Amino acid sequence: MSDHYDVIIVGSGAGGGTLAHRLAPSGKRVLVLERGDWLPREVQNWDAESVFVDNRYVSEDTWYDGDGHAFQPQIHYFVGGATKFYGAALYRLRERDFGELKHHGGISPAWPIGYDVMEPYYTAAEQLYQVHGARGEDPTDPPASAPYPFPPVSHEPRIQQLFDDMAAVGLHPFHSPSGVMLDERQPENSLCIRCATCDGFPCLVHAKADAEVVAMRPALQHDNVTLVRNARVRRLETDESGRTVSAVVADVGGAEQRFSADVVVLSAGAVNSAAILLASANDRHPRGLANGSDQVGRNFVYHNSRAFLAVSAEKNDTRFQKTLGLNDYYFGDADFDYPMGNLQMVGKSSAPMYRGEKPIEAGLAPMFALSDVAEHAVDFWLSVEDLPDPSNRVTLNGDGDVVLSYQQNNQEPMEQLYHRVKKHLSRLGMHPHHLVPRQIYMKTDIPVAGCAHQAGTVRFGHDAATSVLDVDCKAHEVDNLYVVDTSFFPSIGAVNPALTAMANALRVGDHLLARLG
Repeated sequence: MSDHYDVIIVGSGAGGGTLAHRLAPSGKRVLVLERGDWLPREVQNWDAESVFVDNRYVSEDTWYDGDGHAFQPQIHYFVGGATKFYGAALYRLRERDFGELKHHGGISPAWPIGYDVMEPYYTAAEQLYQVHGARGEDPTDPPASAPYPFPPVSHEPRIQQLFDDMAAVGLHPFHSPSGVMLDERQPENSLCIRCATCDGFPCLVHAKADAEVVAMRPALQHDNVTLVRNARVRRLETDESGRTVSAVVADVGGAEQRFSADVVVLSAGAVNSAAILLASANDRHPRGLANGSDQVGRNFVYHNSRAFLAVSAEKNDTRFQKTLGLNDYYFGDADFDYPMGNLQMVGKSSAPMYRGEKPIEAGLAPMFALSDVAEHAVDFWLSVEDLPDPSNRVTLNGDGDVVLSYQQNNQEPMEQLYHRVKKHLSRLGMHPHHLVPRQIYMKTDIPVAGCAHQAGTVRFGHDAATSVLDVDCKAHEVDNLYVVDTSFFPSIGAVNPALTAMANALRVGDHLLARLG
């Protein structure tokens, strides 16, 4: 058995990395076990063909869908986790997202805590992750106790025109909250250079506020924090009572190692945290660790998402495109009395991304040469809430491989939202008949593989019969086990989940500091 620690954290992404940062100044001995390594800084970081076509940084994992078909999940294992490739869109859930919401396809359940509990931690997370934004532009903005720590990222001319055109037809566009280290007032001192290779790419110059750069690296400046890389956690073992995790068993560089701590925190992602718990079944926990409720792995959500390309009548030479959002239809409108969702820009597409995308070839080639598409493309992302369903779940097959069973639900709001966006396009300087679905952001035509927004498999709640964790994200059935990735979500809302994971990690961090004394 290796040295004993105060806290072991499994995973170094939005949850785990943020928690390590929160605990680091306390002097408590913290061990972070990361399945991946440092992401190499190399010219391929910013090469669209390497990132999107060759999948240079995608894990070689094989998962299986509910029908037993193998697929490669679009998942990345590096220090900093999925934040290394995120678009740094750092939204708060809307205040009403924390309550029960009636959707066209069913009910989105209430959280066991209110927005008021999370609000100070949202503010702290925005400060830590250096979020740029403007309060009050978005009509669905929840109350905030402080302004954004940095001014909004300005729109480039084509996106500013889109912003103005949206406002002119009565919409309420806003500056997307963005975690980048950009100083537009003193650009000579700015780490961020407003490149076109941010959303979906790792940042070569470490100017994206990801969990490696703003959380893990500062945490490791404290001698009490240790990072072990290339450590794949296989299972957790308990004492004879089954109430205490006694060992974390991991493959480290091909050799099994065992680690122990007073507190163990899982933050391996919604799929892998559930898989670790299921793989940790023992006599006291025959269905998986902390799974007396049979809820571990269930209620997987990851958003109903649609990326599409619109063809601008004028050239779009924008580089940093992800600066605009729209939530006018987030909770519905006069003609559709159910929540719809969020529209935002995604990173500016480039010609190498289109390789092999049949919708683009078929839909645009008759009128546009593919070499011209990127020059006129404006790239949008629609996000709609998918609803928790116990049948949408993570299980393990007989070989211990991940099986991810998922059936789509709540699809009508996506069609309603898409219809509303499409009807405005001709008034927004776009060709209304040239909207093309994009596969590249999902990177595959197997929908369940595009799991960047995965959540919900180890939900928290008051009732141990219907949840895995209590309101402090401690397992109901295990006294020293916590989970701080997005698996704790009872529902996902329709905005990017990263900031909520970061804020919750800070909240749980305060709880752990009080527990450890």
